[in-house]
Amino acid sequence: MKGDQTYRFEVCANGVESCLAAQEGGADRVELCAGIPEGGTTPSYGEILQARRLLTRTRLHVIIRPRGGDFVYSELEAGRMLEDIRMCRQLGVDGVVFGCLTKDGDVDTPLCQRLMEVAQGMSTTFHRAFDRTRNARQALEDIIALGFDRILTSGQEPKAEAGIALLNELNRLAHGRIILLAGSGVDESNIAHIQRETGICEFHFSAREAVAYDGVATGKFDFGKRMLTTAERVRNTIKQLTP
Repeated sequence: MKGDQTYRFEVCANGVESCLAAQEGGADRVELCAGIPEGGTTPSYGEILQARRLLTRTRLHVIIRPRGGDFVYSELEAGRMLEDIRMCRQLGVDGVVFGCLTKDGDVDTPLCQRLMEVAQGMSTTFHRAFDRTRNARQALEDIIALGFDRILTSGQEPKAEAGIALLNELNRLAHGRIILLAGSGVDESNIAHIQRETGICEFHFSAREAVAYDGVATGKFDFGKRMLTTAERVRNTIKQLTP
Protein backbone atom coordinates (compact mmCIF):
# COMPACT_ATOMS: atom_id res chain seq x y z
CA MET A 1 0.00 0.00 0.00
CA LYS A 2 1.32 3.42 -0.98
CA GLY A 3 -0.99 6.32 -0.29
CA ASP A 4 -4.49 5.04 -1.09
CA GLN A 5 -3.24 2.52 -3.67
CA THR A 6 -3.47 -1.21 -3.03
CA TYR A 7 -1.01 -3.21 -5.09
CA ARG A 8 -1.11 -6.91 -5.97
CA PHE A 9 1.92 -8.87 -7.12
CA GLU A 10 1.76 -12.08 -9.17
CA VAL A 11 4.82 -14.19 -9.89
CA CYS A 12 5.05 -16.32 -13.01
CA ALA A 13 6.32 -19.56 -11.44
CA ASN A 14 7.90 -22.31 -13.56
CA GLY A 15 7.65 -24.95 -10.85
CA VAL A 16 7.02 -25.64 -7.18
CA GLU A 17 10.46 -24.30 -6.23
CA SER A 18 9.60 -20.94 -7.79
CA CYS A 19 6.18 -21.00 -6.10
CA LEU A 20 7.83 -21.34 -2.70
CA ALA A 21 10.31 -18.55 -3.45
CA ALA A 22 7.42 -16.32 -4.51
CA GLN A 23 5.60 -17.04 -1.26
CA GLU A 24 8.73 -16.36 0.81
CA GLY A 25 9.26 -13.09 -1.04
CA GLY A 26 5.74 -11.86 -0.31
CA ALA A 27 3.87 -12.40 -3.60
CA ASP A 28 0.09 -12.27 -3.41
CA ARG A 29 -0.29 -15.09 -5.93
CA VAL A 30 1.56 -17.19 -8.47
CA GLU A 31 0.69 -18.19 -11.99
CA LEU A 32 2.03 -21.72 -12.25
CA CYS A 33 3.22 -22.60 -15.76
CA ALA A 34 5.17 -25.30 -17.54
CA GLY A 35 6.79 -24.70 -20.93
CA ILE A 36 8.02 -21.19 -20.25
CA PRO A 37 10.04 -21.04 -23.52
CA GLU A 38 6.74 -21.62 -25.34
CA GLY A 39 5.04 -18.81 -23.44
CA GLY A 40 3.60 -21.08 -20.75
CA THR A 41 1.60 -24.31 -20.90
CA THR A 42 -0.50 -26.25 -18.41
CA PRO A 43 1.67 -27.87 -15.70
CA SER A 44 1.31 -31.49 -14.66
CA TYR A 45 -1.15 -32.83 -12.11
CA GLY A 46 1.72 -33.56 -9.71
CA GLU A 47 3.13 -30.05 -10.02
CA ILE A 48 -0.24 -28.45 -9.30
CA LEU A 49 -0.95 -30.81 -6.40
CA GLN A 50 2.39 -30.10 -4.71
CA ALA A 51 2.01 -26.36 -5.20
CA ARG A 52 -1.49 -26.47 -3.69
CA ARG A 53 -0.23 -28.34 -0.64
CA LEU A 54 2.72 -26.02 -0.04
CA LEU A 55 1.25 -22.59 -0.78
CA THR A 56 -0.34 -21.50 2.48
CA ARG A 57 -0.15 -17.70 2.18
CA THR A 58 0.06 -17.14 -1.58
CA ARG A 59 -2.86 -17.81 -3.92
CA LEU A 60 -2.40 -20.37 -6.68
CA HIS A 61 -3.46 -19.64 -10.25
CA VAL A 62 -2.74 -22.12 -13.06
CA ILE A 63 -2.39 -21.47 -16.77
CA ILE A 64 -4.75 -23.48 -18.99
CA ARG A 65 -2.96 -23.74 -22.32
CA PRO A 66 -2.54 -27.11 -24.05
CA ARG A 67 0.36 -26.08 -26.28
CA GLY A 68 2.53 -23.20 -27.42
CA GLY A 69 1.96 -21.31 -30.64
CA ASP A 70 -1.23 -19.44 -31.46
CA PHE A 71 -4.40 -19.17 -29.38
CA VAL A 72 -6.82 -20.66 -31.91
CA TYR A 73 -7.94 -24.00 -30.53
CA SER A 74 -9.52 -27.09 -32.08
CA GLU A 75 -12.39 -28.93 -30.43
CA LEU A 76 -9.96 -31.60 -29.23
CA GLU A 77 -7.80 -28.92 -27.58
CA ALA A 78 -10.88 -27.25 -26.09
CA GLY A 79 -11.82 -30.58 -24.51
CA ARG A 80 -8.44 -30.83 -22.83
CA MET A 81 -8.74 -27.28 -21.53
CA LEU A 82 -12.15 -28.00 -20.02
CA GLU A 83 -10.82 -31.10 -18.28
CA ASP A 84 -7.75 -29.23 -17.00
CA ILE A 85 -10.00 -26.59 -15.42
CA ARG A 86 -12.05 -29.35 -13.77
CA MET A 87 -8.82 -30.88 -12.45
CA CYS A 88 -7.76 -27.51 -11.03
CA ARG A 89 -11.10 -27.14 -9.29
CA GLN A 90 -10.77 -30.61 -7.74
CA LEU A 91 -7.29 -29.74 -6.46
CA GLY A 92 -8.51 -26.53 -4.83
CA VAL A 93 -6.73 -24.09 -7.17
CA ASP A 94 -7.72 -20.45 -6.55
CA GLY A 95 -7.78 -19.30 -10.17
CA VAL A 96 -7.20 -20.24 -13.79
CA VAL A 97 -5.58 -18.30 -16.62
CA PHE A 98 -6.58 -18.77 -20.26
CA GLY A 99 -7.40 -16.95 -23.48
CA CYS A 100 -8.85 -18.07 -26.82
CA LEU A 101 -8.92 -16.23 -30.15
CA THR A 102 -10.54 -16.66 -33.54
CA LYS A 103 -8.54 -16.91 -36.75
CA ASP A 104 -9.40 -13.25 -37.36
CA GLY A 105 -7.73 -12.17 -34.12
CA ASP A 106 -10.89 -11.55 -32.09
CA VAL A 107 -11.79 -13.03 -28.71
CA ASP A 108 -13.36 -16.49 -29.22
CA THR A 109 -16.41 -15.69 -27.14
CA PRO A 110 -18.22 -19.05 -27.49
CA LEU A 111 -15.20 -21.08 -26.36
CA CYS A 112 -14.35 -18.65 -23.58
CA GLN A 113 -17.95 -18.90 -22.35
CA ARG A 114 -17.66 -22.68 -22.14
CA LEU A 115 -14.42 -22.41 -20.18
CA MET A 116 -15.84 -19.72 -17.90
CA GLU A 117 -18.81 -21.92 -17.02
CA VAL A 118 -16.50 -24.70 -15.84
CA ALA A 119 -14.30 -22.18 -14.00
CA GLN A 120 -17.24 -20.66 -12.10
CA GLY A 121 -16.24 -19.82 -8.54
CA MET A 122 -12.53 -19.54 -9.36
CA SER A 123 -10.71 -16.33 -10.23
CA THR A 124 -10.24 -15.95 -13.99
CA THR A 125 -7.52 -14.13 -15.92
CA PHE A 126 -7.46 -13.66 -19.70
CA HIS A 127 -3.78 -14.09 -20.50
CA ARG A 128 -1.53 -12.43 -23.09
CA ALA A 129 -3.53 -13.83 -25.96
CA PHE A 130 -5.03 -10.37 -25.49
CA ASP A 131 -1.84 -8.90 -26.93
CA ARG A 132 -2.47 -10.78 -30.19
CA THR A 133 -5.97 -9.38 -30.73
CA ARG A 134 -6.49 -7.12 -33.74
CA ASN A 135 -8.51 -4.54 -31.78
CA ALA A 136 -7.45 -4.18 -28.15
CA ARG A 137 -10.32 -1.86 -27.27
CA GLN A 138 -12.99 -4.21 -28.61
CA ALA A 139 -11.23 -7.19 -27.01
CA LEU A 140 -11.33 -5.36 -23.67
CA GLU A 141 -15.11 -4.99 -23.93
CA ASP A 142 -15.58 -8.61 -25.01
CA ILE A 143 -13.53 -9.90 -22.08
CA ILE A 144 -15.40 -7.69 -19.62
CA ALA A 145 -18.71 -9.01 -21.01
CA LEU A 146 -17.50 -12.59 -20.49
CA GLY A 147 -16.97 -11.87 -16.78
CA PHE A 148 -13.21 -12.29 -16.46
CA ASP A 149 -11.64 -10.79 -13.33
CA ARG A 150 -8.50 -9.47 -15.02
CA ILE A 151 -6.44 -9.23 -18.21
CA LEU A 152 -2.71 -9.94 -18.31
CA THR A 153 -1.21 -7.64 -20.92
CA SER A 154 1.95 -5.88 -22.00
CA GLY A 155 0.02 -3.27 -23.96
CA GLN A 156 0.43 -5.27 -27.19
CA GLU A 157 4.20 -4.76 -27.13
CA PRO A 158 6.88 -7.39 -26.39
CA LYS A 159 7.54 -5.74 -23.01
CA ALA A 160 5.15 -3.85 -20.73
CA GLU A 161 7.40 -0.81 -20.45
CA ALA A 162 7.16 -0.32 -24.23
CA GLY A 163 3.36 -0.69 -24.02
CA ILE A 164 2.82 2.05 -21.44
CA ALA A 165 0.70 4.25 -23.73
CA LEU A 166 -1.84 1.51 -24.48
CA LEU A 167 -1.76 0.21 -20.91
CA ASN A 168 -2.66 3.67 -19.70
CA GLU A 169 -5.53 3.94 -22.20
CA LEU A 170 -6.87 0.46 -21.42
CA ASN A 171 -6.80 1.15 -17.69
CA ARG A 172 -8.85 4.30 -18.26
CA LEU A 173 -11.29 2.51 -20.56
CA ALA A 174 -11.70 -0.35 -18.07
CA HIS A 175 -12.76 2.23 -15.44
CA GLY A 176 -12.80 -0.34 -12.65
CA ARG A 177 -14.86 -2.91 -14.59
CA ILE A 178 -11.92 -5.30 -14.85
CA ILE A 179 -8.38 -5.42 -13.44
CA LEU A 180 -5.44 -4.72 -15.75
CA LEU A 181 -2.43 -6.89 -14.82
CA ALA A 182 0.77 -5.52 -16.38
CA GLY A 183 3.28 -8.19 -17.33
CA SER A 184 6.27 -9.08 -19.52
CA GLY A 185 9.65 -7.64 -18.68
CA VAL A 186 8.42 -6.16 -15.39
CA ASP A 187 11.18 -6.08 -12.76
CA GLU A 188 12.68 -4.02 -9.95
CA SER A 189 14.12 -1.52 -12.43
CA ASN A 190 10.85 -0.47 -14.10
CA ILE A 191 7.82 -1.47 -12.02
CA ALA A 192 7.52 1.94 -10.36
CA HIS A 193 7.80 3.74 -13.71
CA ILE A 194 5.10 1.55 -15.27
CA GLN A 195 2.81 2.17 -12.30
CA ARG A 196 3.27 5.95 -12.40
CA GLU A 197 2.59 6.18 -16.11
CA THR A 198 -0.39 3.80 -16.28
CA GLY A 199 -2.13 3.86 -12.89
CA ILE A 200 -2.16 0.04 -12.97
CA CYS A 201 -1.91 -1.59 -9.54
CA GLU A 202 -1.43 -5.30 -10.35
CA PHE A 203 1.87 -6.62 -11.72
CA HIS A 204 3.08 -9.93 -13.13
CA PHE A 205 6.79 -10.78 -13.12
CA SER A 206 9.08 -13.80 -12.85
CA ALA A 207 11.98 -12.56 -10.65
CA ARG A 208 14.10 -15.46 -11.92
CA GLU A 209 17.85 -16.01 -11.79
CA ALA A 210 20.11 -18.65 -13.32
CA VAL A 211 20.87 -21.49 -10.90
CA ALA A 212 23.37 -24.28 -11.62
CA TYR A 213 22.14 -27.87 -11.55
CA ASP A 214 23.49 -30.03 -8.72
CA GLY A 215 24.31 -32.99 -10.98
CA VAL A 216 27.90 -33.88 -11.78
CA ALA A 217 28.84 -33.03 -15.37
CA THR A 218 30.90 -35.74 -17.07
CA GLY A 219 32.83 -35.87 -20.30
CA LYS A 220 31.68 -33.38 -22.91
CA PHE A 221 28.27 -32.89 -21.30
CA ASP A 222 27.30 -29.99 -19.07
CA PHE A 223 23.94 -29.78 -17.32
CA GLY A 224 24.02 -26.00 -17.68
CA LYS A 225 21.72 -23.83 -15.60
CA ARG A 226 18.02 -23.42 -14.98
CA MET A 227 16.04 -20.26 -14.30
CA LEU A 228 14.26 -20.12 -10.93
CA THR A 229 12.41 -17.40 -9.05
CA THR A 230 14.29 -16.14 -6.01
CA ALA A 231 12.69 -14.74 -2.88
CA GLU A 232 15.20 -11.90 -2.84
CA ARG A 233 14.24 -10.66 -6.31
CA VAL A 234 10.54 -10.94 -5.47
CA ARG A 235 11.07 -8.85 -2.33
CA ASN A 236 13.19 -6.29 -4.20
CA THR A 237 10.56 -5.87 -6.91
CA ILE A 238 7.68 -5.49 -4.46
CA LYS A 239 9.75 -3.04 -2.41
CA GLN A 240 9.79 -0.56 -5.31
CA LEU A 241 6.07 0.09 -4.71
CA THR A 242 5.73 -0.79 -1.03
CA PRO A 243 8.86 0.58 0.68
